[in-house]
Amino acid sequence: MAWFRKDGTDRGSTASDTDVHPLQQQDTDLERALADRQALIQMCLYALDRARSGGVVERLEEGLAAIGVQALRPDGERFDPARHEAGGAVPTDDPALDGVVAETEVTGFADHDRLLRAPIVTVYAKKNL
Repeated sequence: MAWFRKDGTDRGSTASDTDVHPLQQQDTDLERALADRQALIQMCLYALDRARSGGVVERLEEGLAAIGVQALRPDGERFDPARHEAGGAVPTDDPALDGVVAETEVTGFADHDRLLRAPIVTVYAKKNL
């Protein structure tokens, strides 16, 4: 809302004008909310890594999935170094299994399309003769 002097000229905007401040506050609130969300996700991943109960792990993963954070267990998928971290290899005689993820050692996580932590996997590798 503009205020005018008695002569009809605009007195100019100030930081206290309501048409400027709320947008800046919304940006700050959004940034804070996003930072808080990331901190909570990291805390949940920390708790998951230390949970000894399968029920606790399941509940944490369900809660994370409800906000778009998916657990990644790529067993049976082709190994992709851009999305997976190789933790070991298992020898195989089957050429069709060469380069396929045999097992997930450490679960990975993605927040929607953004990789938070790559899964650490064991990969089938053709035996050397």
